[in-house]
Amino acid sequence: MIDAVETTLTWRRLSPRMLVIHPFQEVVRAAPALLGLLVAGSSSGGKGHLWSLAGVGLMVVLGMLRWFTTTYRVTPEHVQVRRGLLNRKVVTVPRDRVRTVDVTSHVLHRVLGLARVEVGTGTSERRHEGRLKLDALTAAEAARLRVELLHRSSVTPAAPAGASPVAPPAGSTPAAETELARMRPQWVRFGPFTMSGLVTVGVVAGFVSRLVSEGNVDLGRVGPVQETWRWFSAMSLPLEIATVVLVLVVFVSVASTLGYVLAFGNFRLTRHAEGTLHVTRGLLTTRATTIEERRLRGVEVSEPLLLRAVRGARLSAVTTGLRAAQGAQRGGSLLLPPAPRADAVSVARLVLPRVPGVPSASSASGASPVTADLTAHGPAALRRRFTRAYGVHALVLAALLALWWWAGLPSWTWLTAAALLPLTALLAADRYRSLGHTMTSGYLVTRWGSLARRRVVLECDGVIGWNVERSFFQRRARLATLTATTAAGKQGYQVRDVDLAEALRLAAAGTPGLLDPFLVETQHVSPVTQ
Repeated sequence: MIDAVETTLTWRRLSPRMLVIHPFQEVVRAAPALLGLLVAGSSSGGKGHLWSLAGVGLMVVLGMLRWFTTTYRVTPEHVQVRRGLLNRKVVTVPRDRVRTVDVTSHVLHRVLGLARVEVGTGTSERRHEGRLKLDALTAAEAARLRVELLHRSSVTPAAPAGASPVAPPAGSTPAAETELARMRPQWVRFGPFTMSGLVTVGVVAGFVSRLVSEGNVDLGRVGPVQETWRWFSAMSLPLEIATVVLVLVVFVSVASTLGYVLAFGNFRLTRHAEGTLHVTRGLLTTRATTIEERRLRGVEVSEPLLLRAVRGARLSAVTTGLRAAQGAQRGGSLLLPPAPRADAVSVARLVLPRVPGVPSASSASGASPVTADLTAHGPAALRRRFTRAYGVHALVLAALLALWWWAGLPSWTWLTAAALLPLTALLAADRYRSLGHTMTSGYLVTRWGSLARRRVVLECDGVIGWNVERSFFQRRARLATLTATTAAGKQGYQVRDVDLAEALRLAAAGTPGLLDPFLVETQHVSPVTQ
């Protein structure tokens, strides 16, 4: 027993194999500067290649120093990382503050049998100050550390420094593991509708532009480029626009599908008896995220416009300790990638915890907070949607007309804006149809959005406060925006443009007694003041 305690207090090093990864990462990070040295030296007749080699050597040395100056240890109370040569720094994370453990393996990591571990504490996630990183450990050590930090009921003694920790065989399935969802081949059809390929277009365009600039290349003198430009210039303007749109759509669709497969291949969501949800995904770069269910406060079903058109949706967790949703992959909060909406709803019902003391809504009719009918927000909210949409459209149209009249802007600009008025009406109507809320089975349910419609199911026990906001125009329409503040997810979820009395009723029902002092005071205020 004494030996086990002493072992946990021993400072351990990262895997020696990282001496291959870190120098490579430093060289890649400094590649633009090294390329600039090479081009500048060559163009001036100097020895640019020698400077570049010296720069590569410096980057390799810096990468190797990270192994010699980085150590870590896991004690019964803390996880500590010590790094730095001239500026020594010790990062300490209390173990009771650990919320998530992400295990990521890039291609080079997987070749060498390594993994990067990120320990999240749920504090300052946006500045990445609440995450402790270990890059890199052996895959077996990373898996054991994840279990040790989150499955506290089954903590095993830490392995001595330099020893090979014992880990379950790769691919084995623990008896206490329940599979909730797995990637299906037919889900790939949702890839083109994620539009993540737009990022690829920007990256490729930036890379080509920088390569042309650094290499002093004149694309106009390249034969295939000349032929393509000559063929394209011979078209009429409408045909040119149609060709550009078609090529862009095809490229973005292919890139989005490829990105979907690489990011979500081998996706699997499982529940463990220790009270955790485990998400694994990725082909080239694998990522494993573990979420404590006791930190789960709800779920978010997201339906972007294109994905909604093909009856698809993605599912994210609303939980303390995870970064807010970011991009198509939703950071570490992802519970289900773009998939059929029915599957997202089914997984959400399996994941949502039962609120103690509250009867389940699904026990009798099969309904749940994820599928419960929502209360509409009334005519005032409808008028506000159309007023705001047409107000913005009118300002844009007026600006285009002014530029056409005084600055000679082509007339097709304001004519196009005028022709899009029906589309603005459809957008306003869809935004109103998306509005809704309810409170059932101990959960607040709110829905909003059109281009990206979201339905959030938030546990009332996770609400720590309520904000009622009323702008000048909302006061005229007797509406309010109710925000449920929470320590989970985005830290605040809104019920937008709801009647003021309904907003107060929701807040009082969600947290009984919290608003009583304020409601009593308003009874003594004159109707004119109200």
